[in-house]
Amino acid sequence: MRILVLGGTVFLGRAVAAEGVRRGYEVVCAARGESGVVPDGAVHVPVDRNVGLGALAGEVFDAVVDVARSVTWVRDAVRSIRSRHWTFVSTCSVYADHATPGSVETLPPLEDDPDAPMTPERYGSVKVASENAIKEVRDAFIVRAGLITGPGDTSDRFGYWPNRLAKGGRVVVPDVPDQPAQHVDVRDLAAWIVDSAENGTTGTFDAIGPSNPLSLLLGEIAGATAPPGTELVRIPEKVLEEHGIAPWAGPRSLPLWLPGSHRSLMFRDAGPALAAGLKPRPTAETALDSLEYERGLGSDRQRRAGLTADVEAELLTAVG
Repeated sequence: MRILVLGGTVFLGRAVAAEGVRRGYEVVCAARGESGVVPDGAVHVPVDRNVGLGALAGEVFDAVVDVARSVTWVRDAVRSIRSRHWTFVSTCSVYADHATPGSVETLPPLEDDPDAPMTPERYGSVKVASENAIKEVRDAFIVRAGLITGPGDTSDRFGYWPNRLAKGGRVVVPDVPDQPAQHVDVRDLAAWIVDSAENGTTGTFDAIGPSNPLSLLLGEIAGATAPPGTELVRIPEKVLEEHGIAPWAGPRSLPLWLPGSHRSLMFRDAGPALAAGLKPRPTAETALDSLEYERGLGSDRQRRAGLTADVEAELLTAVG
């Protein structure tokens, strides 16, 4: 099988390319090559999609995988490259409602705005427009990914936890017994994408593992990475808010904690994806491999998300 990965140098795109190479396929990665390198065994074709697809236009592949965040890029690719199978990696952020549990069948997406510039606020809308641009041309395998975790993730949203818990001591966690949490390991998502190319799977899926309480998820991570004597200290949301702790990500944040308006962001129906062949590995395995990756980056580096030791000590003092 001949696979084209539009990207292929970082995180999910690179994991898909690596999985294709592992299976013995011819893998072509089209990217500028400024963010990373393609996996050993894959072919790198330098492409700047702001300019065009260059020599790839008119090429024929057995499968194409596109992770783009630009409607223009998506539209150009699907109209100029021929392929038996097409995968587009979208996002669960396409939904207009993150407070209500639901699925592809029950939740309406955001408004399609094909001319909107890509900003964090417009991320979901641009992905909706990209999905629609593909559907205008062909059937495709559209995976609306949730929180993607595992080696290669530099967002610090998941990786913060195994890194922090491995240090032991008293660890601040949010006291949110009603909050769900779910994720998908990047390697499992990549394997499912390649499986689906082999099988010719099409349709739109929420690409995510089963949902469990956040406390259970953190407990699984702690069980795999924390030394004996580690204590998870639950901090009420009111205290977190009073101390200026942000949810989800960013400076002075507590990763994976969600505000009430987004409680169901990690409560999507994984059933259809699991039935279609997604095989999630245990969270403990993802945690251990993420910890190894974190240590390679530097466990005490300046992070994009999480609490510093000083801020954590401040919260622990506030609750006694």
